Amino acid sequence: MAIVRWRPFEDLMNINEEISRFFDEFFGSRVPAQQQREGSPAWVPRVDISETDDEIIVRADIPGMSKDDIKVTLADNVLTISGEKKIERDEKKENYHRVERVFGSFSRSFYIPTTVDPNKISAKYNNGVLEVRLPKKEEAKTKEIPISVE
Repeated sequence: MAIVRWRPFEDLMNINEEISRFFDEFFGSRVPAQQQREGSPAWVPRVDISETDDEIIVRADIPGMSKDDIKVTLADNVLTISGEKKIERDEKKENYHRVERVFGSFSRSFYIPTTVDPNKISAKYNNGVLEVRLPKKEEAKTKEIPISVE
């Protein structure tokens, strides 16, 4: 496990966002509060980040998109997943009674420890789930050190 610098103000902002998200989901808001601000994305995909001895795995739910509409970049130890979900419109006139699906651009960024080998990163998109695998450098992998008894 990598040592990550503690940023107390960032933690406070995350708590505020989580409380806002809780109330938005409880009362049925379609768009979370942090996304309702001017210039913010229309939606933010949910992400799971896990770690094994060999790699860090990022899985993002991005349903209804083409892989060509998704962009994954790594710059200055920040992994960014971005894209745009285009609205589907037919030429015929439809009367909508309820619209809950969200469209528009999105962007998520995550700090990645320097223990990742940037040349071996891979990404695949299947059934609406984007999976980014970030292999660790050989020197960053956990090594068990044998103890000798004297």
